[in-house]
Amino acid sequence: MSQNQSSAGIPGPARPSSVIRGVYTIALKTFGDPRGFFFETFRRSWIPEAREMVQGNCSFSSAGVLRGLHYHLKQADLWNVPVGHVRAVLYDFRQSSPTRGAAEIVEMGEGNRVALYIPRGVAHGFLAVRDSYMTYLVDEFYDNSDELGILWNDPALGVDWSATSSPSLSDRDRGNPRIANIARDHLPP
Repeated sequence: MSQNQSSAGIPGPARPSSVIRGVYTIALKTFGDPRGFFFETFRRSWIPEAREMVQGNCSFSSAGVLRGLHYHLKQADLWNVPVGHVRAVLYDFRQSSPTRGAAEIVEMGEGNRVALYIPRGVAHGFLAVRDSYMTYLVDEFYDNSDELGILWNDPALGVDWSATSSPSLSDRDRGNPRIANIARDHLPP
């Protein structure tokens, strides 16, 4: 038996990122047959130090859509991609974090069945490599005053999205500021 699985075949503890403190991936065990497949998307015990998740959301993105980078001062996210393939990009924007300024890319979806826990203050976004369906849980109810962002291609991020130079973006994401232009009261602690 793997150290990351219980005897019931359910994923074990979350694996901490080696790049950004507080980020976790959880390998999801898929059970399938000719009719389709099943897997658990969340268990409270996977990330014991996380707050209770209080709202569930879903998003569909066509191939080539880039969402982000977004960050929150009040909310953590737990992402899952049941259908498709996304390239998730994380950037530690927390001012007091020992991994501040670190960036990480996590491939998620059908080729890599993982959930991704993203703490408050870590900027996050994704590129839909294929048409993709994402579900995500959050530990705060929606609050539009906590919807903050960083320009996806700001050179200060040091991120290679491996995307075309002109992905499909929302007006909001196209207008996100560069890190150097973010107001002090919008910086995560």
